[in-house]
Amino acid sequence: MAEMEWIEKGRDWLLTNGPDFAVNIVIFLLILIVGKFVIGMLGRMTKTVLGRTQRVDDTLSAFILNVQNKVLWVIVLMAALPRLGVDIAPLIAGLGVTGFVIGFAFQESLGNLAAGLMILLNRPFEKGNYVEAGGHAGTVREINMMATTLDTPDNRRITIPNRNIWGNPIINYTVYDKRRVDMTVGIGYGADIGKAISAVKRVLEADVNVLKEPTPVIEVVELADSSINLVVRPWSETAHYWDVYFRFHREVKAVFDAEGIEIPFPQMDVHLDPVQTA
Repeated sequence: MAEMEWIEKGRDWLLTNGPDFAVNIVIFLLILIVGKFVIGMLGRMTKTVLGRTQRVDDTLSAFILNVQNKVLWVIVLMAALPRLGVDIAPLIAGLGVTGFVIGFAFQESLGNLAAGLMILLNRPFEKGNYVEAGGHAGTVREINMMATTLDTPDNRRITIPNRNIWGNPIINYTVYDKRRVDMTVGIGYGADIGKAISAVKRVLEADVNVLKEPTPVIEVVELADSSINLVVRPWSETAHYWDVYFRFHREVKAVFDAEGIEIPFPQMDVHLDPVQTA
């Protein structure tokens, strides 16, 4: 008897509300289908625009497309669910509270995300650059929205949160194809300065990795306690920076020894006054 009552109620509901419900189901599905088509079209348009912009790399492009896709689907669902009788007002209010809680709980992660966005937009470095960032130095292996990975010269891998990088100075050593090599050489106070400068100049001229332009600078920079210091500033291609640096110190020592130019070591002259006796 109870089953018959349920069947009767179901039949009455279908006769009364069935046509409207069927129409709403069709409209719901149409909104989803049209929404999917529009989202796909907008995604392709955005991808094309981002592909033409040199300031946006693949990582940032993928992030923007992903966020756009999710936001558009939320809008489509908000338009479609009311057709099924779903009240989205409490859902929107709940999302607001949930968003606040999630934002507070993951504020550090959101800080890394924001910093990663700034890094990818401003591009202070790119993959393959040798940089000093976040208190570490190394070759950039990977940049994502949360962290940047460096490979150090001594074969270590360091992952640095992006907020530690963007909030501090960033030094990019390989962004340009040329780099100045800054070195200092000390000679004794009894040495001939002109002779020493000529010897340094010959060492630089013999090095094939030292560029002719800009012209190397060789000048007296300091009259120190135990030496006259010469500043030596040649230019080289960035890839040969350390070749020039190491070779110069080895060669200049050999040339100075051959020409009798003293490279002094720290020393102090002590003068003793005679002890006066009564």
